[in-house]
Amino acid sequence: MHETVIREADAPRFGADGTEITGYASPMRGSETVSAWKVRLLPGAASPVHQLTAGEAFIALAGRARFEFAQHAHEIEAGDAICVPPRLPFRLANTSDEPFEAVCCMVAGGKGQIGDGEPFTPPWAQ
Repeated sequence: MHETVIREADAPRFGADGTEITGYASPMRGSETVSAWKVRLLPGAASPVHQLTAGEAFIALAGRARFEFAQHAHEIEAGDAICVPPRLPFRLANTSDEPFEAVCCMVAGGKGQIGDGEPFTPPWAQ
């Protein structure tokens, strides 16, 4: 075992429709138990409604965003954090005029699920 340094310039990037994700910690990048990534949502961008097999934590770094859960919604901004329990459908949306950025993490091996689709490991968490 040894430490792993993941430089921002070398971290893999994923994205579509105003969503940019930078993969950091994951089993493929030296972390056996934790996956972590940075999400950036441009103004008007949103994730699909989805749920996870493991809890996920978000720490907002810049901007503002809206977390939407079944009957609830929370506005968060830089410095705030939110923890999403497993199996709770949610959506993250940037309803502001500036980009939103957050660091996200969950247990390595956690999977996402959109609607009735099959659970999958997001590529940034592999």
